[in-house]
Amino acid sequence: MADLDRPGAGKRAAVVGSGFGGLAVAIRLRALGFDTVVFEARDKPGGCAYVREVDGHIFDGGPTVITAPQTLEELWQLTGHDMRDDVELLPVTPFYQLRWSDGDRFDYDGDGDSMLRQIRARSETDALGYQRFVEYSKKVFETGYEQLASTPFLRFWDMMRQAPRLAALRADRSVYATVAKFVEDEHLRQALSFHALLVGGNPFETSSIYTLIHYLERKWGVWFPRGGTGALIQALVRHLGRLGGELRLSSPVERIELDGANHLVHAAGRPAERFDLVVSNADLRRTYGELLAGDRRAARRTRHIEKLDWSMSLFVLYFGTDRTYDDVAHHTVLFGPRYRELLQEIFHGSALPDDFSLYLHYPTITDPSLAPPGRGTFYVLAPVPHLGHADVDWDKEAPAYGEKILASMESLMPDLRKHVTVRRYLTPVDFQRDLGTYRGSAFSCAPRLMQSAYFRPHNRDRHIPGLYLVGSGTHPGAGVPGVVSGAKATASVIARDFAREVA
Repeated sequence: MADLDRPGAGKRAAVVGSGFGGLAVAIRLRALGFDTVVFEARDKPGGCAYVREVDGHIFDGGPTVITAPQTLEELWQLTGHDMRDDVELLPVTPFYQLRWSDGDRFDYDGDGDSMLRQIRARSETDALGYQRFVEYSKKVFETGYEQLASTPFLRFWDMMRQAPRLAALRADRSVYATVAKFVEDEHLRQALSFHALLVGGNPFETSSIYTLIHYLERKWGVWFPRGGTGALIQALVRHLGRLGGELRLSSPVERIELDGANHLVHAAGRPAERFDLVVSNADLRRTYGELLAGDRRAARRTRHIEKLDWSMSLFVLYFGTDRTYDDVAHHTVLFGPRYRELLQEIFHGSALPDDFSLYLHYPTITDPSLAPPGRGTFYVLAPVPHLGHADVDWDKEAPAYGEKILASMESLMPDLRKHVTVRRYLTPVDFQRDLGTYRGSAFSCAPRLMQSAYFRPHNRDRHIPGLYLVGSGTHPGAGVPGVVSGAKATASVIARDFAREVA
């Protein structure tokens, strides 16, 4: 009888892409005994978490809000190791500082008493409503995250078994509509609903299941890796290497073809290699429409994928300053004068909106090593329409749009533009060109109810043997805890599939 705890013994697995999902599934595959190779097209690992270094400033590419740290710690615990030997997570307090254009401000954190005091100062009725919302968020968390996040939905019945619980939690309502049932203050409604944007969803369209993020953060906190998110990626790479996994940088996969029960992986500059399975951490459209081009089953899947509702894109401005700002929080959300109307234009409009809401990341307030002494490292991002909605000449628009954003932040950071010494842009065109995302979408397909769980592209392809998915485009969705939990779901399916072969 073969060792069912190591169903991958003697088998080879290819992982396409070294984002959080790709590295997490590769580590799990090594723990299962698979000879695992990760192919990365770029010169550094990380995918959306690619690190840029300019004049001593270290800029994290994308994911900067680390929550549910135990999902990461488990990747080390699988093999009796300790994540703390490779990377240190630093607590962030407050989680977010929220600011509005009318001067209003709210410190959003995991201290229930602090949150309640701030809300009570606005409205005693909303304070009571917030307490009810926390209880609701806890119930959603217990169902939507603890029970379902790392559970693959491969059959319609898997979804139907959860239907009564999801119906009881009114998963059909949007995040915003649900929050509005509990509190009346408009700024508070925005404060409790903006999290949907962190996973690529419109708060007015994203399922209320995503209110679980509030309780998840309250339960486990918000963290930042010492050395930046890139240091966490490097820790995952070191751990994968410790387990015997291989990472090949500057090795873009150009084509995957099935040869009987095996997959032939064609990477640039290398002869084709044979693998027993492939896990794609690449964009959904790229996986089916390019890597598997020529396969009739993939062609049908491509047509379906192109019809999905895709998340918004992002305009990201990285900038360094010749001074620090001690009164600016690590994470700041700057709400513009419009909320619902702006989101409608971002997700469904045909032009770049004139106004914006912003997320400002200031890591050097927590870890000064990410900038030269006495300087500051920042990035600010604005949600913008993806390339399928708005025809924007980003090569022309980016400098002026970035200048407009910096000018708007001078109410928070006086004379900011005089102190900016370094600036770089990332636009929807860069998401499409450098990260291979369909239409420049920053979070893959949007987290709407009918694109969640069973209705989201599955962790295992049902028609192409040996093809598995990981990352923001499959269950459960975007965000670091989402893709790391998704890697667990994908690995569990692979373990069951190969255990049947060796039993």
